[in-house]
Amino acid sequence: MCRVQRVWQWLVIAALTATACGQRPVASSEFEATRQRMVQRQLRERGIKDERVLAAMGKVPREEFVPADERGDAYEDGPLPIGYGQTISQPYIVAFMTEQLRPKRGDRVLEIGTGSGYQAAILGELVAEVYTIEIVEPLAKNAEATLQRLGYKNVHVKVGDGYKGWPEGAPFNAVIVTCAPDKVPQSLVEQLKDDGRMVIPVGEQFAQQLYVLEKKNGQLKESVTLPVRFVPMVREAEQR
Repeated sequence: MCRVQRVWQWLVIAALTATACGQRPVASSEFEATRQRMVQRQLRERGIKDERVLAAMGKVPREEFVPADERGDAYEDGPLPIGYGQTISQPYIVAFMTEQLRPKRGDRVLEIGTGSGYQAAILGELVAEVYTIEIVEPLAKNAEATLQRLGYKNVHVKVGDGYKGWPEGAPFNAVIVTCAPDKVPQSLVEQLKDDGRMVIPVGEQFAQQLYVLEKKNGQLKESVTLPVRFVPMVREAEQR
C-alpha cells in the first residue's frame, strides 16, 4: 500500500472514531471560517472598530480555550462554561473590553481572572507582556499549558489572589479585570501607571457595570460603559 493510501485510510478511521464517540470532527478550516464570521457579525457589525483588536480576535483559536465537548460552540454569541463555576466570556465582551483598554504594542498589562486564558492570548497578540492571575489553581495550570502550547511566551500566569495584584511586576500600563469585585481594589489602582487605563466590572452579582478608569496625576477619572454580568471576584480566604 502506498503512503498516500495509508494516510487517507488513517484519516477515514479517525473521522469514523470521532463520529462513533458522538463528536463531529471539525476541520481547522471550518473553525477558521467560523472565526472570521464571528469577527464580522458579532464584532465589526456591532461597533468594534480597532483593527488590531479585530485582527487578534480573528487569529486566536478560541476553540483551544474551551472544553472538548464545547468546541463546536466556541464561536457562538455567548459565554461558555469552563469548569469550577467559571466561564469564558462572550466574544463581543472580550473584544469590547480589549478595545476600551486601548492596548499599545509596548505595554505591560495586568489581567485579573485568567480563566481559560483566552483574554490573555488576545492581549498577548497586542502588547509586549501580559501578567495574568487566577485564584483557581487547576484553571491557572490549564490556561498556562494552553498558552505555552500555542506559543505565547509573553504571557505569564500566576496562581494567586487578584485583589493583591502582582506587585513585583508593577507598575503596569493597563489593568483588565474579568471578574467583578464590589468595589475597585486599591492595590490595583496603585499598580497602575499614571496615564494608564483600567477596565473592570464592579457591583453585585446581578447588578454590575463595566467601568473604564483613567489615572491622571494620581487621580482616577471614571466612566461607565455598559451593564454586564461576570462571576464574582473571590479572595484567598473565601477560596479556602
